[in-house]
Amino acid sequence: MGIIALDHVQMTMPVGEEDAARTFFINLLGFAEVEKPESLQGRGGAWFTAGAVNLHVGVEDPFTPSKKGHPAFLLDNLQETVDRLAAAGAVLKDDKPLPGYIRKFTEDPFGNRIELMQKTA
Repeated sequence: MGIIALDHVQMTMPVGEEDAARTFFINLLGFAEVEKPESLQGRGGAWFTAGAVNLHVGVEDPFTPSKKGHPAFLLDNLQETVDRLAAAGAVLKDDKPLPGYIRKFTEDPFGNRIELMQKTA
């Protein structure tokens, strides 16, 4: 018995901000929306997928953005995504180097920290 994979990452957002989440995660990060199961649709939020990554963005009230804990999304073209985020006026930050990767940090529209990474080798 043991863990075999990561099924999804859960992030949170304020009540009623699904459209802002869709704009950010679909248009800027390249996710596609996945319909939530009928039993969970009344809770608000939205589910997304990209490659092998499943992202659930749920509603939290009261909402507090995650400033330290964060998902780290591995990209095949970090610069392309960074350019899209910059053009949209998104937060972009550098951090200490990590061997084998180039990376940037951003925030979703609600202030949640997100790491974007690309392998260098």
